[in-house]
Amino acid sequence: MAVSIRGKTLALPIVQGGMGIGVSLENLAGGVAACGGMGTLSAAFCGFDEPDFEADPRAANLRALTRQIGKAREIARGAGLVAVNVMVAAAQYADSVRTALRAGVDAVVCGAGLPRDLPALAAEVPESDAAIAPVVSGGRSAGLICKLWDRHYGRAPDFVVLEGPLAGGHLGFSPQEAREAQAGRPRSLSGLLGEVLEALAPFREKYGRDIPVFVAGGVRNGGEMRRYMDQGAAGAQFATRFIATEECDAGEGFKQALLSADAGDVTIVQSPVGMPGRALHSPLIERVEAGTQPPIRRCDRCLAACDCKTAPYCISRALIAAVRGDWENGLFFCGANAGEVNRLSTVREQMDQIMNEWRTAQ
Repeated sequence: MAVSIRGKTLALPIVQGGMGIGVSLENLAGGVAACGGMGTLSAAFCGFDEPDFEADPRAANLRALTRQIGKAREIARGAGLVAVNVMVAAAQYADSVRTALRAGVDAVVCGAGLPRDLPALAAEVPESDAAIAPVVSGGRSAGLICKLWDRHYGRAPDFVVLEGPLAGGHLGFSPQEAREAQAGRPRSLSGLLGEVLEALAPFREKYGRDIPVFVAGGVRNGGEMRRYMDQGAAGAQFATRFIATEECDAGEGFKQALLSADAGDVTIVQSPVGMPGRALHSPLIERVEAGTQPPIRRCDRCLAACDCKTAPYCISRALIAAVRGDWENGLFFCGANAGEVNRLSTVREQMDQIMNEWRTAQ
């Protein structure tokens, strides 16, 4: 059951997915790690509450990230692993990776794009021995990143997160595939897992070690985690269910929005990142769909690929509004099974429930 990652032991095969902006920071990530799992902070605009954020958001983000990693490690008290999720599409991608490594994070996980140069960034901080991992959507992307890292840096991923089409937030699938999944016709996570395991096999052999794969996106419970582990996964990543916990860093308004939602409230949206995403059908999304959302008044250049002149809304402002519970203006990212989250709990209760379901499935 325990998973070895770059010489460190993850006692429980559970990864808490990174959720930004501000949904998974030090309290949630530290709480999951304290229980023996991998708790993941999101580096996305994590300094939004800093007093100088409006004047200098980049400095505020990096300063906050350093503090939040330190606090998460303090909460974890040496248990589990503390990770940071960094979006490749973010303008501060490279600086956030370097900052996280210098702050002593156990792992850096990168999605929303292919982290082609992640090994090079890791090499810039030789005092860190953190694991590095890509988020992939299938065998093709897993094979591509392994070939790039092997050819240019002589390194393979320390682990991989496979996010299927039922995941929350940004999706590594086409809008059509995302809509098909939302309509109840997703690509099989088992099939995607088989592709990824096949793509990783030659690199496992070459480097003489395992490359654990954690499946994510629509994994409902510990019983399903067990089934994927029987198919070769090392464990599973869960995210949405951790929003409705006391430790989650999101405001109460976000938690109540999730608890009040049902399956019909979850929809596919187009993100200014250039990728489809999954979120609650909030008033912001209604205005975007109706073409009545006001134009962006200020741009902090948080995304490398975002053009504020054509973007339908400012994603950073929308995510900040959501974490503060602003239903009218927030973008509330969530997974496909968000409608099944119906009570507030604690991280410990969630972790125990997943593992009890896993044991029962044996």
